[in-house]
Amino acid sequence: MDRVAGIINLDHEQDMLDELTYFRCGAAVPFAGRYRMIDFAISNMTNSRFDSVAVFARRKYRSLMDHLEQGKAWDLDRKRGGLFILPPDWNDPTDISQGDLQHFHNNIDFINRTLADYIVVSGSQNICNIDYQNVLADHKESGADVTVVYTKVDELYPEHQSAHKLEIDENHRVTSINNDLKNKNVYMDMYLIDKNLLHELIEQCIAHGCSHFFQDGIKAQLDRLKVNAHEYVGAHALINSVESYHRNSFNLLNETEHDRLFNDDNPIYTKVKNEAPSKYLSSSNVTNTLVANGCEIEGHVEDSILFRGVKVAEGAVIKNSIIMQRCEIESDAVLENVILDKDCTISKGRTLIGALEKPYVVPKRKSM
Repeated sequence: MDRVAGIINLDHEQDMLDELTYFRCGAAVPFAGRYRMIDFAISNMTNSRFDSVAVFARRKYRSLMDHLEQGKAWDLDRKRGGLFILPPDWNDPTDISQGDLQHFHNNIDFINRTLADYIVVSGSQNICNIDYQNVLADHKESGADVTVVYTKVDELYPEHQSAHKLEIDENHRVTSINNDLKNKNVYMDMYLIDKNLLHELIEQCIAHGCSHFFQDGIKAQLDRLKVNAHEYVGAHALINSVESYHRNSFNLLNETEHDRLFNDDNPIYTKVKNEAPSKYLSSSNVTNTLVANGCEIEGHVEDSILFRGVKVAEGAVIKNSIIMQRCEIESDAVLENVILDKDCTISKGRTLIGALEKPYVVPKRKSM
């Protein structure tokens, strides 16, 4: 059986979630009531039977390292293989690499030493539930040098403007990778490549002074490489802005969409924090809301997402909002179209109202 290892490349991902990424990288942003965005990328790899996963992290990775620890939540705390968190190491005076090729170059030992035959490289901004064994089967059948993963979206949203789009012929070969604003074949920042070819292309890109592996090693060489496309059909969200985070979070309040992303066959794992069940007091009124454990609710909550340990006092009203861990909403406060980061306190009688298209974001540990 062919072995596959994973690399989650955060090097080129911009932290564009405003206040939510003041103190953390985008991959560490909480999502869906109890997860972090990176949980989906790692879970997809472990569910696809990868025994080695590396994370390329360049900046604001303290929160990420605290969350991932040794990888126990994903069964990656192993003697052989496992989870490797690889922050930058620029101690080689002969290193001439640039951009994310610095990460590939400085961690080439991970690629060389893994027993895998193939490498999957993924980002963290595409939330999905994918089986990479299907991608591998497609790759081998087509005889491709590289297989990129895309999804055909029903509707293009603002977050798709900056995403690469694929033009594909009748044989599923990629003929162009561009930013066509009308193209609905959205590249999901995932590709599978032979380990030896990956090493060869890394060295080639560095020798030519390149700075972005996908752009210069794959996109710029479509005429030389056989790059095939694998279509992913399933729940998908691209999160690269506060607006896309807000909208895609609330899509999960739809039971059908929720069950498409979270299913028993391929569960999404995260760091476990045991807490008591949530408590709903007699004055509470909660409708169409995701509520994590450890919450205590006395007020009115509708169409919202509450993370662990949130306290909502009697008379408080929360609508269309995301309330992260350990926030406290005091009596008679009103929140609508608001995102509260962790450990915030909203004082008695305070009103915060954002727009549905542009929610009001409160950074972590702020009292108002």
